[in-house]
Amino acid sequence: QVVLVESGGGLVQPGGSLRLSCEVNGRTDNIYGMGWFRQAPGKEREFVAAINWNTGGTYYASAIQGRFAISFGYAKKTVDLQMNSLKVEDTAVYSCAARRSFGVLDIPAMHDYWGQGTQVTVSS
Repeated sequence: QVVLVESGGGLVQPGGSLRLSCEVNGRTDNIYGMGWFRQAPGKEREFVAAINWNTGGTYYASAIQGRFAISFGYAKKTVDLQMNSLKVEDTAVYSCAARRSFGVLDIPAMHDYWGQGTQVTVSS
């Protein structure tokens, strides 16, 4: 069992930055990868970024490429998402997820554990 808890969301002006953190609790030896996803009102959940638990390889959605960075925190206790140059269209509930089995990391349905989500609002 893996329990994920997100933090760090809030209100920020366009062009600003936020850092989200996903605390990873429980059994982590069977995690293949971790991802951040987001869902805006009236839209489907979409992939943002992912990191391979063992290799540290990272993957990004084209919409945030170059602006966001995913990384492990100390001792892999957290998976963080640094968000820079935020845009109004980045407004959404951001959730982290963990996948146990080998495979792609950009499909929400393939993940086994989810956090509760944290709201990010970009507005002037």
